[in-house]
Amino acid sequence: MFILHDNTESGNAYKARLLLSQLGLPFKTIQYDVTKGETRTAEYLSNINENGRIPVVQFEDGRCLAESNAILYYFAVGTDLFPEDKWHQAEVMKWLFFEQYSHEPFVAVAKYILTMLPEDSPRRAEIPSLHEKGYIALQIMENRLAAHDYLVEDRYSIADIALFAYTHKAAMGGFDLSTFPAILAWFRRIEQTPGFVAMYPEDWRKS
Repeated sequence: MFILHDNTESGNAYKARLLLSQLGLPFKTIQYDVTKGETRTAEYLSNINENGRIPVVQFEDGRCLAESNAILYYFAVGTDLFPEDKWHQAEVMKWLFFEQYSHEPFVAVAKYILTMLPEDSPRRAEIPSLHEKGYIALQIMENRLAAHDYLVEDRYSIADIALFAYTHKAAMGGFDLSTFPAILAWFRRIEQTPGFVAMYPEDWRKS
């Protein structure tokens, strides 16, 4: 059985949790409070991830695979969640890089600041800039999804999993999604995919 080193509030960890669930792979989770430095202990850095982050998937032989999109790639290859065509594979990778460089640094960071830091945190001053750049990323997604059911090849793939994770919780970072109808419809399609699990099991629309 795989072990997922996890944090419920992390969209990056949710990507791995959703993928493993949809592939029907047995796993258990170990939760870490990253705000208390639980992924920065000497034991964690030595045995799980020297970069001190989650998620990490630990294999039965002890090997540990870090970085959420690397995890998505590893487990999706050879399944319906990763295309066979080389061009479409490259398109999936394009969206994975887009998520990490043009989306997550703004959408996810805004969520972190507004939900995990105290109200008097000086980092709240970053929110206007994060919103400006995050809305650009959301509009790029909206443009694509206005003409396609999914991000690549009109079929559900790890590109969708990667971007769904933080996008569907963007409201928690102060983003108004009401002007992105294609994204909202895409949320509903993803909810209906086989094996779907919510980020917050008690209420996936938590905000």
